[in-house]
Amino acid sequence: MSDQERKQVLLAYAALAAGIVCIGFSAIFVKMAAVPGIVSAFYRLLFAGMVVVPWGIWRRGAVPRPTARQALLVAAGGVFFALDLTVWNTSILLTSAATATLLANNASLWVGLGALFLFREHLPLRYWCGLLISIAGMAVLLGAASWHTFHWHLGELLAIAASFFYAAYLLTTQRAREGVDTVTFMAISHAAGALLLLVLNLAAGSRLSGYSTRSWLALIGMGLISQMLGWLAINYAIGHLRAAPVSVTLLGQVVVTALLSIPILGELPSTHQVVGGVVVLTGIYLANQRNRGGDVPAPSRYTAGAAEEINP
Repeated sequence: MSDQERKQVLLAYAALAAGIVCIGFSAIFVKMAAVPGIVSAFYRLLFAGMVVVPWGIWRRGAVPRPTARQALLVAAGGVFFALDLTVWNTSILLTSAATATLLANNASLWVGLGALFLFREHLPLRYWCGLLISIAGMAVLLGAASWHTFHWHLGELLAIAASFFYAAYLLTTQRAREGVDTVTFMAISHAAGALLLLVLNLAAGSRLSGYSTRSWLALIGMGLISQMLGWLAINYAIGHLRAAPVSVTLLGQVVVTALLSIPILGELPSTHQVVGGVVVLTGIYLANQRNRGGDVPAPSRYTAGAAEEINP
């Protein structure tokens, strides 16, 4: 490897680390904003879209235009992503930031099942082992009391539901992403998602103004730092690093969120949450190894609008 190539790889890893820290703040910003999940989801897409949509329009002549079918699929994916954010943001307000982030990362497992039934893709034994381990970890994470009484915590269940919506987003846009560049993809999906959430907020009578300075700063940080800067950095890294280490390294978002939650939010994980979290991460790691030989990282919740199939 030449000095130039070595510098490029180091820069890519630096961008990856910076991106993971940015997206690790996602759940923290939601907690700090302390506004309804549907409201924070709208502003996350709006503030990021205020940058990526004009950027996408400005670059329109420099990149191939998506076909009508591609644009429609990306817009449909944006709708699923908006629903994912709404449910996930709501779950964060009802449970710990680390737990909500961890459970929502199971999107990669549901994408595997969707690929099996929709695209007839072959799934190796390692994937099925990872799926079973992750489900076992979720059972531990929910706690023994929940299983004894069958009284499920709404926050955890919503986080799992969010992973289904994100899986639907990835499956919907899987084919379209192959012919659409990152900025154009993000511009279309953000515009579609923000428009849907605006309509839903108006229909629900949500309060979209009158929040505190702390809430507005958190909402802006969510859109510009976690959504835009985080994923631009990660998308850059994806273009210069192998898929397998990137997909595994991105699981560090859960660790970053958990560590940040302690001093910022005062959320200390319980023993069963730590054990369950480790088991879930182990399962996701094993399932992601099905892509070890490919060029595309395994999907995860923290991609949150990125064009590549890597994740929130």
